[in-house]
Amino acid sequence: MRRYRLLLSSRRRKNLRISCAVFLALLAGCGNDDFSDLNRFISEVKARPKAPIEPLPEIKVIEPFIFKPEGLRDPFTALEQPEQNEQNDNSTGSGIKPDTSRRKEDLEAYPLDGLRMVGTVTMQTNLWGLIKASDGTIYRVRVGNYMGKNYGKIIRIVSDKIELMEIVPDKPGYWREQQASLALTE
Repeated sequence: MRRYRLLLSSRRRKNLRISCAVFLALLAGCGNDDFSDLNRFISEVKARPKAPIEPLPEIKVIEPFIFKPEGLRDPFTALEQPEQNEQNDNSTGSGIKPDTSRRKEDLEAYPLDGLRMVGTVTMQTNLWGLIKASDGTIYRVRVGNYMGKNYGKIIRIVSDKIELMEIVPDKPGYWREQQASLALTE
């Protein structure tokens, strides 16, 4: 078995000696038995006038409440709602309402913020938009197609964006139109 000797350069030996000397000097400063400053502080704190103790707060008497459920509705039963038929629902509102009888298109399964426009294609003088869904599938759309969860109908396609008209619920029984657009991202 061979023994290896650690050779230190003269610079490292000098740095080691200096750091040992600084450590010993700091350690030597900790051996002071003079507690006069501590004793002076303790005597000053003891000499301060004592503050009076605040009295306990007054306890407020709360009158008990007796619950009488007679004549009140049972909170565990459903509220009675007047029956509404579909004819009544369709007759109310502002006249704008989505066509729920039409067959939904593939892009209506995705929210609008989960769709991205990635380009356009011209085929037989028609401009088609290319839409990438959140699952990575690319769809080809044209004016008149629907996309998004809010019955968004494509009204215009240009080279850098697709404009839609959505039908969103405003309040119960009322709908309103809202414009939206998808800008080219890639």
